[in-house]
Amino acid sequence: MISEHAYRDYQKRTQEILRHAGIALTPEEAEKIEVADFGLGRVEEIGLQLVVYVNTDHVCAKELVMFPWQICPEHRHPPVLDQEGKEETFRCRRGQVYIYVPGEVADDPRARVPEDKRDCFTVWKEIILNPGEQYTLRPDTLHWFQAGPEGAIVSEFSTTSRDESDIFTDPEIQRATRVA
Repeated sequence: MISEHAYRDYQKRTQEILRHAGIALTPEEAEKIEVADFGLGRVEEIGLQLVVYVNTDHVCAKELVMFPWQICPEHRHPPVLDQEGKEETFRCRRGQVYIYVPGEVADDPRARVPEDKRDCFTVWKEIILNPGEQYTLRPDTLHWFQAGPEGAIVSEFSTTSRDESDIFTDPEIQRATRVA
């Protein structure tokens, strides 16, 4: 759970990061910035800030703002109704982001995972994205990602987003942020 004051502060911080990067938001978009704490109350460490531009029955576009070393925890987007799950492309706009997927384990991964949550991160093939680089994930692929030391801005282009259907490796995670 996160306090309303902290939630608003994270929204303002996210607005400033986007403004500094030259990414304009409408007042309505700025007001709707989502701060995801994943029910852990550790936003600076395990969290994500999102701006959803569009999410229809066919396509979704978001801006993901990540603070330095912030982690979006391991999860997958399973099939829902008649769709095979969300396919998503991540394009790094600013900073550096480390994406982890199934495959050969990186010899010396750059990620910094909290010791008390280490068993909740099971895939370790590392993809490093710098500004202008992108990576596409197939539906229902287990993955997680972390910003580098300067934080990151990542544009996400995907099929329909149904965040409430995401399956997380960490059983303590709740996708919907609760504000006190």
